[in-house]
Amino acid sequence: MQDLNQQSCEACRAGAPRVEAGEREGLLGQLPDWSVQTRDGIDQLERLFTFENFERALAFTNQIGALAESEAHHPALLTEWGKVTVTWWTHKIKGLHKNDFIMAAKTDQAFAGAFST
Repeated sequence: MQDLNQQSCEACRAGAPRVEAGEREGLLGQLPDWSVQTRDGIDQLERLFTFENFERALAFTNQIGALAESEAHHPALLTEWGKVTVTWWTHKIKGLHKNDFIMAAKTDQAFAGAFST
């Protein structure tokens, strides 16, 4: 099985299948620092990343923004002093699609490659 961070997002449209519970657990097993949060009945993948200052947090935010643009799949990003919260979900299906897990893995890879301390 190909690592999540080596996969690309597929075009997703309304009615695309959500990740089911059994598959979700397997995918989450590859993303140990992520959790599923439910807001307004919508499951979302979320992780908090920490940094030594605002400048590094903002640089990470910008890197994830560029990654999101390259894959045409966009997260919610909350940038604060020393931390960034990244939240992935698929708006069109109001829940989690495999794309969200792929992007979470790519987010982890970006953090490990340039921002981990």
